[in-house]
Amino acid sequence: MEELQLTPEQEAEVARQLDVIRRGVAEIVPESELVEKLRHSVATGTPLRVKLGMDPTAADIHLGHTVVLHKVRQLQDLGHRAHLVIGNFTGRIGDPTDKSETRKQLSEDEVQRNAQTYVTQVYKILDPNKTDIVYNADWLGPLNFADVIRLASTLTVARMLEREDFTKRFRENRPIHIHEFFYPLMQAYDSVHLHTDIELGGTDQKFNLLMGRTLQKEFGMPMQIAIMMPLLEGLDGVHKMSKSLGNYIGVDESPNDMFGKMMSIPDDLMFKYYELLSFRRTDEIEAMRSAVASGQTNPRDVKMALAEELVNRFLGPQAVKDAVAHWHQVFQSGAIPEDIEEVQVPAEPVWIVKLLVDCGLAASNSEARRSIGEGAVRINGEKVKDVDLNFTPADGDVLQRGKRQFKRLRLQ
Repeated sequence: MEELQLTPEQEAEVARQLDVIRRGVAEIVPESELVEKLRHSVATGTPLRVKLGMDPTAADIHLGHTVVLHKVRQLQDLGHRAHLVIGNFTGRIGDPTDKSETRKQLSEDEVQRNAQTYVTQVYKILDPNKTDIVYNADWLGPLNFADVIRLASTLTVARMLEREDFTKRFRENRPIHIHEFFYPLMQAYDSVHLHTDIELGGTDQKFNLLMGRTLQKEFGMPMQIAIMMPLLEGLDGVHKMSKSLGNYIGVDESPNDMFGKMMSIPDDLMFKYYELLSFRRTDEIEAMRSAVASGQTNPRDVKMALAEELVNRFLGPQAVKDAVAHWHQVFQSGAIPEDIEEVQVPAEPVWIVKLLVDCGLAASNSEARRSIGEGAVRINGEKVKDVDLNFTPADGDVLQRGKRQFKRLRLQ
């Protein structure tokens, strides 16, 4: 890219944009090239083309998925344009990243159903006027076998085996199917087709994002910048947010559940959530951090402000009012809420662990056992201490897990 002469005001704008982009980022590869792309964009008034790929392998998304979406929105607010690539072709294979075995391939109908849900949800974060939603089956589908051979000739098996997940499976004599090697190649071809300037992903996507640079170079194109975002820890404060671990906050949860879950995150994780999920300016967040550290502000109040921001973004202002009122009623006064979901149960003794699972308060027996051991399970406000308890329900009993989850038992 040719050397550009920028005015002091333009140089200041480049510095400002770089500061916004760096916020919360784990790694930029390479940052020097990002600076040059920003300088060219500012000097010419040409928006950068920002790519985010999302494979619709599940029906909905949680806050962990939105970390990269928030970074895309920041780039949009800086004047750049987003290409949201719905992987309706790559999604049929599934990204093998972090998988110890071959993923089950999804049907076209499953992918299409999930894709429609994704499109609805992402506009709660992205600016529709600066977003192009595209589907990679539109350009991957028409490739003929000669095209695929040409793409495959740009890479070696040794390069593919640099991926930690492939290496581990190879050493453990687990199957690696040929089609899995094509996943990063297809994702990289998306960048070629779209002439991407910046591609975003989690830190677990580094290999795939750098593959985009490799393939663009093979096609004689300017190489994209890879921006990796941290993986967001879930409610336990330890593990990556995941539905399978039950530590997630879904973007389509009820207002009470979303607000209550946000209020339960560990204090030491609160400002990471702010950094990765909030639209507040960096100086505002730092002021709150200082106020909490000095004892001037209660961490609960800062956490509540973030909970209100996120509930408002995903569910609307009335949902915020309802959720705040519910939280004060239930969590500050210790009262049992009135509007509890009812579940039908037999009028006979039942193992408390099984009851928690049957009522949807735990995903598995082990999760139910863990909750009882942590003192998080109550019946009519009384803590359950015995994991082997056989409980005979009465009509109207209230079963509670943690501070947010209640079920009223109705006898069949």
